[in-house]
Amino acid sequence: MKKLFYLLLISVVPLFSQELSGPDIIKKVNDLMNQETVQSTVIMKITTSSGQKRTFEYLSYSKDKGEKNLIIYTLPNRVKGQKTLMLNNADDIWAYFARTKRVRKLASHAKKQKMEGSDFSYEDMGSNNAFINDFTTTRLDDEKKQGADCFKIQLIKKQEASSAYSKMIMWVSKENFLPLVINYYNEDRPEVVEKTLVQEDIVIIDNIATAKKIIMTNQNDQTNTILELKDIKYNAELDDEMFTERGLRK
Repeated sequence: MKKLFYLLLISVVPLFSQELSGPDIIKKVNDLMNQETVQSTVIMKITTSSGQKRTFEYLSYSKDKGEKNLIIYTLPNRVKGQKTLMLNNADDIWAYFARTKRVRKLASHAKKQKMEGSDFSYEDMGSNNAFINDFTTTRLDDEKKQGADCFKIQLIKKQEASSAYSKMIMWVSKENFLPLVINYYNEDRPEVVEKTLVQEDIVIIDNIATAKKIIMTNQNDQTNTILELKDIKYNAELDDEMFTERGLRK
């Protein structure tokens, strides 16, 4: 009986995969990547074009399925206590500077800028539902990537969207719908891959597939940034005031 069930199961899974459209897949990706609340400690290691290495450490908090994102730097000392708040797909960004105890709202185009000189933009860190809202999705032929069977999908920026990317190609694990590799294409030259993101060291935390190591490589500048996540917690109680201008001053 068990053998029969297993045979039925493996015959149904491929059929299920075949039926999924691009929008179906990206919806599952979005749901996975935007949990109700997430908190973690992140070590950010930057390698510059000259080979120099810089390291930051920060606390990361996310609420309302990625709509609200807060970063609090703990290392090095020159940025300790500095905070960044991102709301509305990173269209609204505030920075708190611990030395002056002042809060400054960044210009709307700041979402495309590098965060602390890394290869991650503010848009990359606080995009929330951008995959769904800002792009039209098409499923391409499935491929293996990082040794895993993957859905391959193409995301083309909608005309009204403000994303810094004209297009993305994403390889999504069929096992858990985690995007293992994403190619980001230049805003003005859609044929040029600007950056590539790779997710590694996949673990299951609270039944959620989670990458503990994320690597972003800038293909033009030949730089890269590694994010190492630890102390990851889902569904933690996070006060709404943390994600306000007033909360930044505390």
